[in-house]
Amino acid sequence: MSRPGKGPFLWKKPAEVRSDGGTRSAVWVIKDGAIRRSTGIRAEDGRKTPPEEAQQALADYISEKYQPAREQGRSSASIPIADVISIYLSDKADSQARPKEVAGRAERLLGWWGDKLLSQVTGANCRAYAEYRNAPGAARRELEDLRSAIRYHRQEGLCREVIEVTLPEKGNPRERWLTRSEAAKLIWAAWQYREIQKGEKTGRRSRQHVARFILVALYTGTRAGAVCSASLEPTGGQGWVNLETGIFYRRPSGERETKKRRPPVRLSTRLISHLRRWNKNKQKYAVEFNGKPVKDVDKAFRACVSDARLGNGVSPHTLRHTAATWLMQKGVDLASAASLLGMTVQTLERVYWHHHPDYQVQAAEALSRGPSADRNSANKSEQASLNETKIIDFARVS
Repeated sequence: MSRPGKGPFLWKKPAEVRSDGGTRSAVWVIKDGAIRRSTGIRAEDGRKTPPEEAQQALADYISEKYQPAREQGRSSASIPIADVISIYLSDKADSQARPKEVAGRAERLLGWWGDKLLSQVTGANCRAYAEYRNAPGAARRELEDLRSAIRYHRQEGLCREVIEVTLPEKGNPRERWLTRSEAAKLIWAAWQYREIQKGEKTGRRSRQHVARFILVALYTGTRAGAVCSASLEPTGGQGWVNLETGIFYRRPSGERETKKRRPPVRLSTRLISHLRRWNKNKQKYAVEFNGKPVKDVDKAFRACVSDARLGNGVSPHTLRHTAATWLMQKGVDLASAASLLGMTVQTLERVYWHHHPDYQVQAAEALSRGPSADRNSANKSEQASLNETKIIDFARVS
């Protein structure tokens, strides 16, 4: 029996010298057996993972050109995992809130699982995949997609067996957050940075868009993607800030809600003043670079963190953790804070409640006070009074 194909995946075709002596740039190519199809998207030096555009090209190729078998009631030992993932992408990806991210995760899954059969989805292989990815959080999210694809495949009647996917354990909640002093250092590092050319600083301040990103993310608790895509006027397919009412509509109109909720958020007076001023200066998006919206600020953000000497573990998502922590430290009630952050009250209480000034205060004080209501009751023993006196005396000297 011939070995099943790996299925379509993205390959970084290296740069090469043309016959005329010129150079042909490195490019991302879709490989599917003997088929080689260029995406037309250049491969940047030093970047190992395909960009979103290349991942979308792969998803389009799979959904439009690659037609996996859809025979009913097959055995898992005869079904390539590449078919399972392809069917899921074809039928379900477009209905997802972020189809490009789904395509990217599918590409990474195919890179390891693409030459395997459905019967090979075992606990051992799932653990091997997590070890191969060397990123427990990312591996878990990708295996969740694999689980969804397998469940959908069986619901369609294409496999007669139940296949279980073993997920890595959930990681502990991130605890890193910024003090107000650290946040100020980070904003200043972004704002005052001057671009270096030929070893010397120029007058071009090329990271000020990162400072604007930090302000919006920090004072709304909004995820990085929603901040970067936010327009300062109504724009189809994007979130936007109403500069008159001061409401930030984080979820684009018509886009369905997901577990990562993005409800509207009211902006503070100070933040809306900044945004109105930026808009008067011809800025159309909350975060712009050279007059155009940015897709992300990851690379420049890391450089600003380094300049501010904040150490490891600070990412754009740290700003959301910081916003939640500050809200708790300020004593904001759970319901109001959860509404602003787009987070459930249960999550906020589980991860951030210990920063609140009222955290366990009543319980702690109750333990330290001792008997009160029955202090004068007739059944209070003399021994109990003596023990309480000893505890109080010990507390005074210690």
